[in-house]
Amino acid sequence: MKKHIVMVAALVALTAAGTAVARAEGGVKAVRTEAQQAPEAQEVKSMLRLVADWERANHLIDEGEHGDLAWTQAALYVGMLDWAEVAEREDGDDSYYQWIRRIGRRNSWQTGKMMYHADDIAVSQAWLTMYEKYRERNMLLPTLARTEFVLRYPSCSTLELDYTDGATLERWSWCDALFMAPPVYARMYVLTGRPEFLEFMDREYKATYEYLYDKEARLFYRDWRYFDNVEANGEKVFWGRGNGWVLGGLAELLQILPETNAYRDFYEDLFVDLAARLAGLQSPDGYWHASLLDPASYPSPETSATGFIVYGLAYGVNAGLLDAATFIPVILKGWKALTDAVEPDGKLGWVQPIGADPKKVTREMTEVYGVGAFLAAGVQVYTMLGGAGDNGK
Repeated sequence: MKKHIVMVAALVALTAAGTAVARAEGGVKAVRTEAQQAPEAQEVKSMLRLVADWERANHLIDEGEHGDLAWTQAALYVGMLDWAEVAEREDGDDSYYQWIRRIGRRNSWQTGKMMYHADDIAVSQAWLTMYEKYRERNMLLPTLARTEFVLRYPSCSTLELDYTDGATLERWSWCDALFMAPPVYARMYVLTGRPEFLEFMDREYKATYEYLYDKEARLFYRDWRYFDNVEANGEKVFWGRGNGWVLGGLAELLQILPETNAYRDFYEDLFVDLAARLAGLQSPDGYWHASLLDPASYPSPETSATGFIVYGLAYGVNAGLLDAATFIPVILKGWKALTDAVEPDGKLGWVQPIGADPKKVTREMTEVYGVGAFLAAGVQVYTMLGGAGDNGK
């Protein structure tokens, strides 16, 4: 199983936080507080199915950023597989697993074309999850070959990203990469028992951390080009989704690394600190906006950043890493904001388009990675509310 989540006494925690869930036969009853209304777990589950089904029915594939093996799709697959486990376990519905399986088979379970690029191995998160479930070697072998090559011939490129020099994309030189690649190498370590996979992951991750993490702001720059940039209000430029990628990636890592693993402490400490920092930056409307320190310049909701952050925070509560009384109100406020962005047919809106920095967003905008973040977040919220007896994967 992919994730090992320690359940908390969610209803007790909700009461301690001033929020409670009341259940009534035939419908959902929630106790409203000044902050938010806690949904019924089954209400969350229904929303997950609605959004997942809209995505399957309207799934975009092209030859560019939305190809089957693209990083955009990889983020979708991560969330879809989280939902697939719930759907199969509770409803006997394996259609979401089979949807991913068809995509994998038609691509022979390959990764992207660029050998070192983090984005081009992100899809392996899904392929390795499928391998763990079905134990079909062809699901594993392309990723094994790719990662073994990178370990044997690691890139010596700089972390000073330069889009005119593709070699600078061979390292994890932008913060999003910390979601794309590290979970793959950590899982290869778990699957093979070979420590060199984890040693490589740890070395590269910490190099990026030392380069892009601002210890004063307790946030990650997108890449080095933003070190000296400022927003309209004079604050530093820290991208909402970029830091959401990092928190989501840490949540994935912590669900892979064994509890007793010697490398775990660094990632757990970073996760807790970043979670606390991001929780304090939630806007009054429940969203995390495109720019974390200048939300007024980007007042539109932004669901991809919000989805990844809610995912991380809810996982942290479920795993016992974050204080329930402190974080559950933040999580529920964020989840309410996310569901407000879902149309009646299941389309998720307010997703910031592809880009390297904060941009304007409209309700009509959607992207597959936003849906992936929504599904991953929703499964953790569902678990937090007592809807899943064992959501460990």
